[in-house]
Amino acid sequence: MVRKAKLSDVKYIYKLISHFSKRGDVIPRPLIELYEHVRDFFVYEERDLIVGACSLHICWEDLAEIRSLVVSEEYQKKGIGAKLVKACVEEAKILEIPKVFALTRVPEFFERMGFEKIDKKELPHKVWADCVRCPKFPECDEVPVMKEIFKGTTP
Repeated sequence: MVRKAKLSDVKYIYKLISHFSKRGDVIPRPLIELYEHVRDFFVYEERDLIVGACSLHICWEDLAEIRSLVVSEEYQKKGIGAKLVKACVEEAKILEIPKVFALTRVPEFFERMGFEKIDKKELPHKVWADCVRCPKFPECDEVPVMKEIFKGTTP
């Protein structure tokens, strides 16, 4: 089941993100940052285990980022990642955020969910401040994708 994260979930989210950041799949996030941004996160819980997580990080009045999408290996290919992304997109709609983007090594996954590839130049420089923490910086192998939630202005 997908739900908003609670403080008691943070250590499990941290463990998942740490595992996948060591493989180079996501940017590492310090534990304190996860506590500070716990409200950004959704988790997927199965049998009292947190097996997936994803956050919707608001960047500006018209832009949010889906980031730290992680699903335990044994639970992958079951639609959990898609459910987490859908929860983030739904929250963006509620918050009336017109555009949501992600940086990904698997753009096909996001394209199946209505995202489109964009040029990195379309993203504000502030967004790239996070990239400095990535071990791949400045040789990024991620593809930016964007989904317009509301065309033009908010409803």
